[in-house]
Amino acid sequence: MGSKSDYSVMRDCEKILKTLKIKFQISIVSAHRTPKRMFDFAENASKNGFAVIVAGAGGSAHLPGMVASLSTLPVIGVPIESKKLRGLEALLSQNCMPRGCPVATMPINGSLNAGLLAASIIGNFDEKIKSNLEKWKRLQTRSVKKKPR
Repeated sequence: MGSKSDYSVMRDCEKILKTLKIKFQISIVSAHRTPKRMFDFAENASKNGFAVIVAGAGGSAHLPGMVASLSTLPVIGVPIESKKLRGLEALLSQNCMPRGCPVATMPINGSLNAGLLAASIIGNFDEKIKSNLEKWKRLQTRSVKKKPR
């Protein structure tokens, strides 16, 4: 995430990754304030065992796109809501990546969906994670009542 304040949104991603038993790392990596940290992380993520990168950022939200430009791993961007434009600037920034620099962009504050998409990607090569995700989806379906009362 781009800053400590983003954690309140990114916590939903953390929770679903824990539920699905996916190993993860939480880091503050700012494209603007810690560019060397960002470069190091993105360039080495694959060899450090990461399979997917979820990057939450608000404002100009350069973090997901910059990470995607430096890594061959799938990058999922989570636009963080802001006070001024309610996260629209982050959503558009992440959704309008130039050709050749894809970022899978979630809804504003959509870190739960980011975690689920990461699980779906990892589940393509990890049967345990695929099974955990399938179980979670079955429980999700069962939780919806057939009638309002």
